[in-house]
Parts: sequence; C-alpha cells; structure tokens
Amino acid sequence: MSDQRNSTESQTADRDNETVVSLEDVSVNFEKEQGFVDSLFNDAQRVRAVDGVSIDIPENEVLALVGESGCGKTTLGKTIIGVQRPTSGTVTYRGQDVWNAKDGNGDVRIPYGDIRKALQIIHQDPGAALNPNRKVLTSLEAPLKRWNSEMSPEDRRARIFALLDRVGMQPPQEYAHRYPHQLSGGEQQRVALVRALLMNPDVILADEAVSALDVSLRVETMDLLLELQAQFNTSFVFISHTLSNARYLTEKAGGRVAIMYLGEIVEIGPPKKVLRDPKHPYSKVLRWATADLDPSHQELTDPPVRSIDIPDPVNPPSGCHFHTRCPEAREACTTEAPELGDEAGQPGTHCAGCHRTDPDHEYWDSDPLDGVEAEFAPRGESDD
Repeated sequence: MSDQRNSTESQTADRDNETVVSLEDVSVNFEKEQGFVDSLFNDAQRVRAVDGVSIDIPENEVLALVGESGCGKTTLGKTIIGVQRPTSGTVTYRGQDVWNAKDGNGDVRIPYGDIRKALQIIHQDPGAALNPNRKVLTSLEAPLKRWNSEMSPEDRRARIFALLDRVGMQPPQEYAHRYPHQLSGGEQQRVALVRALLMNPDVILADEAVSALDVSLRVETMDLLLELQAQFNTSFVFISHTLSNARYLTEKAGGRVAIMYLGEIVEIGPPKKVLRDPKHPYSKVLRWATADLDPSHQELTDPPVRSIDIPDPVNPPSGCHFHTRCPEAREACTTEAPELGDEAGQPGTHCAGCHRTDPDHEYWDSDPLDGVEAEFAPRGESDD
C-alpha cells in the first residue's frame, strides 16, 4: 500500500502542471425537443446542460466526472475537448480560444486543426464509432491521411501496427485486417484507444469507456489506460456514473474526482478527500449508492436524500439546485446558490459548493425546510 502511495505522490510531483485546457464560466444550453403541436403554441424551452463551470486541465491529468444520468457530464466533457460549442463562457487550449480559432476571429496563434488533433475522444460504444464496412487498418489510416498527409503508407502502417501491439492486439497485422464485428467489445475499445493515440493528443475524453465491459476486463482496460496515459503524457477526462471506477483511476494516477449535479460541479478534489470525506450532500448520496466503495459506510438502510426525483433541467430549483432533495437543506439554500470558490478548478484543492462548508454563513441561522431534521453536525464540520 505504501508503494502505491509513494508512486501516486511521485506522479503528482513530476507533473509539469502547465494548463492544457481551461474553461471559464462555461454554460451550454439546448432546446428541449417538442412535438409539432407544442411547437406551434409554446416557445422553445432551454435545457441547462452545463451551468457556469470553470475548471483547468493540466498536463498529465486524470479527471473523473461523476454523476447521475442527465447531469451534464458528457456535455461538459465534449466542451472540454472542443467538440461542443458553449452557449457562454470561454474554452481555451494552451491560451488559445478554441472557438475563435475555429471561426478565424482575432489573433489565432494555434490553428483549429492542431487543436482538434490535440483533443481526442473515446466513445462509449466503440462498435458504433467504427465503420462496420471498413477493416481496422483502413479506419486507423483515415485520421493519419487527413492530419499527417506527409507520412508514407509504410510509416502509417508501421505506426498503426506498433500501437496495436502496444495495447495487446497481437499479432497486430492480423487484427489490422479484421472487421469490427470480428472483434470483442474489449478489442473494439482498444482500437478506439489506438485511433485517439495516433494523433499524439494532449487530452483524451473517455466517455463511459469501460461501462459495457465485465469486471475483470474493466480493470484490465483501466490499467491499460493508465499505462498509456503515463507513457504518452496525455491527460484523461474520464466520464463515469459509478464512483468505484472513478476511484480506481484517480487514486492510481493521483488525479481528481469532480461530482456533477444538474449541470454544475458541486464538489471536486483528490479522490481520497472527495470519496472518503465528502462535503456535499449529493456526494454522500453517490457514495451511499456505491456498495463496493466503502463497506463501513453501508450501515444506513435508507439513502441520505429526501427525494429520488431529479428536478427538471429546463427549470432547475432556485438557490442550491440540490435543496429539493437535500436532507440538510435550510431556507438559505432556496435563495442563494453556493459557490465552489476560486481555487476549485486547480489541482490538489478540495472544494464543495455547499453553504455548510462555511461556518459563518447565514445558512446556520435559517430554518430547516419541511421534512428536514433540525439536528445537524457542528458548524463547518464533517457529518462523518
């Protein structure tokens, strides 16, 4: 255990810490789909998929975004890698505004094509992301032909074979001439990983990349991701709805866990702090729901939440979005939205957007909401 701890601390200390991608007050809104009749008589409704998020992604980072389905983690991930245009706020890659580069606005220091090569994605369903009518080799050659047209066919194939071999697809020449349906789910995922790595990216978004795999293959794939992340000095943004996967990756890599709720990051920090001593009530709900995360915390038979119903993202609750479900909510939570703080996006810090973390907040002098117990932990102290 001490060896693993020393390894993690060493990885953290060795990081360059130069910011690769930075988001400042980013929001992403979508129009909610309506039927034909509704569209004739009602204005389009806006879904707040991402709501005012600021975060930095440094070099050689592993960041896990965790939350319930529909919380906005995939939209945020795609915004980080420049696939989703934000409704407001800025996304920069090494100081270059990503969307100014795409639109050709202002002084563009880094061409948009270079940014797209540097920010890659591994989709949740690699089988659907691979062309069923193309052999693996053809699919992998396509991005190299587009972005590295100066490479000879021999160099392209040598690089592809080397990466296939590196991810355990041996002999690589045989796998390269297979079609996607001739590969297992784990092998398809490795092909998708190779395709991302071919561009020597700075950041890879892994969107639920192991959720469809069985437990043993899941661990094997996560270990491979971490090995390649260290070898290629690539940052990974890992999206998951389970804390156990997030803990495995971030603890081994010395990374961070960010908890999302209704488009906001409500808690972020090192995994040992976020998962073992959560400060936000929603983080405690996710920990309770993860049976294999910490058996010592499975004494409670009821979830630490007042309601299982998630509010409508078209019209989220005022103040703290979680107050309608929070077992610790008071009147102050209904009117004022808590803030993570200026240091929340920085590596190494542990921040939670909850009034209870401030011992001097008016929250402590306001009345509990209906259905909320009046007994609370002392001001500014953990409930654990």
